Amino acid sequence: MTIQVLRSRALAAVLACAGLTGLAAAHHSFAMFEFSKQISIHGTVKEFQWTNPHVVLWVDVPAAAGETAGTWSLELTSPGNLTRTGWTRRAFAAGDEVIIELNPLRNGKHGGALVKATQVKTGTVFNTNLRDMEKPGLK
Repeated sequence: MTIQVLRSRALAAVLACAGLTGLAAAHHSFAMFEFSKQISIHGTVKEFQWTNPHVVLWVDVPAAAGETAGTWSLELTSPGNLTRTGWTRRAFAAGDEVIIELNPLRNGKHGGALVKATQVKTGTVFNTNLRDMEKPGLK
């Protein structure tokens, strides 16, 4: 392979990566959440995914009067942002009973942006604010 071909391929790779940066920034849209509304659910932790770019808490909620049972997906900010505010990867474990306050999804499905989580057994409260914590320059 000639040096010209290698340079052309390297340039193409750089341009392809640069084109993806818009996609990476696009996932930070919060349009799917109804921030003017806050609801509460009571259930059991199914899974706590401490992963980038966003931590996700899955909670199994039994049927209440007039509601259907289901698993709720609750989005948080990144592990780094949560760590700076006192969270750890061991904040929740499968089987923990929790009371959750959240901003629900606009489409009515079981999910939302987590606002506050309380462990029923210990009374430990974890707060978060997805929109504020995702702002650049958080310290």
